Amino acid sequence: MIGASPPVLTGIALALAVLASWLRLMRRRTRGELAGTHLRFALRLLLQPALAALLFFGLFPPRAALPEASLLVFTARATDLAKDRMLPRIALPEAPSDIAAERVPDLATALRRHPQVTSLRVRGEGLPARDIEAARELAIVPGGDAPAQGLVELHAPSRVAAGNGFALHGRVAGVPNARVSLLDPAGEPVAQARTDASGRFVLAGTARAAGLARFALRLAAGDGSERERLPLPIRVDAPAPPRVLVLGGAPNAELKYLRRWASDSGAALRTRIGTGAGMTLGDALPALDAAALGTVDLVVLDARSLAALDAATFAALGAALDAGLGVLVRIDAPPAARASARLRDWGLELEGGADPVAAHLPSRDEEDAGTLPVLTRIAISVRGEDAALLLRDSHGEALGHWRARGRGRLGLISLVDSYRLVLTGHRERHGTLWAGVFATLARATEAPARVDITQPLWPGERIALCGLADGAQVIDPAGAVIGLAIDPATGSRRCAAFWPAREGWHRLRDGESEVPFAVLPAAAGRAWQAQRRHDATTALAALSSQGNAKSVAPQPGPRGSPWPWLAGWLVLAMLAWWMERREARPAASPGR
Repeated sequence: MIGASPPVLTGIALALAVLASWLRLMRRRTRGELAGTHLRFALRLLLQPALAALLFFGLFPPRAALPEASLLVFTARATDLAKDRMLPRIALPEAPSDIAAERVPDLATALRRHPQVTSLRVRGEGLPARDIEAARELAIVPGGDAPAQGLVELHAPSRVAAGNGFALHGRVAGVPNARVSLLDPAGEPVAQARTDASGRFVLAGTARAAGLARFALRLAAGDGSERERLPLPIRVDAPAPPRVLVLGGAPNAELKYLRRWASDSGAALRTRIGTGAGMTLGDALPALDAAALGTVDLVVLDARSLAALDAATFAALGAALDAGLGVLVRIDAPPAARASARLRDWGLELEGGADPVAAHLPSRDEEDAGTLPVLTRIAISVRGEDAALLLRDSHGEALGHWRARGRGRLGLISLVDSYRLVLTGHRERHGTLWAGVFATLARATEAPARVDITQPLWPGERIALCGLADGAQVIDPAGAVIGLAIDPATGSRRCAAFWPAREGWHRLRDGESEVPFAVLPAAAGRAWQAQRRHDATTALAALSSQGNAKSVAPQPGPRGSPWPWLAGWLVLAMLAWWMERREARPAASPGR
């Protein structure tokens, strides 16, 4: 009974009182102290629980269930419409200050204050990430406010290896004929493009030195005026230089410039190039057995060298490929039947003609398009659904393919004269092309980070960090250390929530490793933020329209008035008193 609520205690007391009154009435009836018929006696018995019930509800009137209701939610850039004046209204912190509504710190607080709410009518840009979970169980009706204008979509890498190229693409809304430029960390434009009819664009750049780089995107209107500038932080890693073995059937310009680029990029390079009559140029190499190939990350050979391998070396190369080695076969001439058969044994079946045809590399911008040389490729294709594209030209034609084999990767490239890029002043494009090929195929020498943060972040937005060890911490740009508490509900995923408080580079310290990640300025990418909120709210609305919103149980409202119950109790009490006076017999005199 300890801790029982007052209504429970009162109900128990009244029930005991009813039992006591019944016992008293029955004892008096047995003694003959009460006159009247059996019907009147039964009525008096029924009056006792009725009186107790009326008294109980007079002391504790029942609560009426609140009707289901919609809640009008004002978010960033919301407008106040006259048709919405009859609904309960709340304003989130992002809403304009002139909105006449109840101010709340977040949606969860508003729902606690309005428990009868079963649907939300959202006005403005949409619900921020902070409030998505609170709204997940409700029906959502998004508003019809004006869409965001500017850079509304962006897909860019957060991590690139030094020396490698990277591509990014996105969409601009409300700025016709816009020009988007990629600025390097020094603020110089390195690529630019006009948006197409749907507002989309594609840009490419190169990550040069390792470190935490801060690129940027600049959006300009058709008249050249700058509309927006968005920071683009990229972590540039310094990968371990690959160990490369180059085998050539004969010296040529393509091999010469490929070797020069590999040497300049820091690769540990060894070569063996045949010159005919059993003579070779390059390094003195041991027999290519399992032990020797285990010290190499990538083997580059042409179709002539592949055909010339003896059976033991070919078998050892295949076994090393299964164990994780990368192999790149350069098709710089129509391949012999023996080379085609060996590629087929490895899972790459060639088909089509073998004549040289023109190849146009994709241009990065309008200026680049007018100066890139026309290259040559061998017109072959690869059969097989598991063959992925390695390179393509500006017309979408494949310049190379690759496929996984065991733990390694086998690649094929049909580009014959990429060295002409160097001769025409495009040394960087030549290096970017081969860096991408080598990075795709070479043996993986570094374990992937246990925690990889790729989503864009702004101050105050929640992020879930998963795969954490005990004692994980975040160090913010000011050097403050924030401990992370792993949520037990996430189980083996071991996730913790983090809310960045300031912009800049943060470091996630997880055991002995540190993973840098960037937080964008709060004012950066406003159109992008607005579009992300709009998309998240629209997705919730679509789920609720499909019946995925959970039904909310009716919530009890305030207690009603006690007076009707007390008035009823008074009427029945007077009736019981009247019956008591009328039916009681006079007591017998002592002399009788």
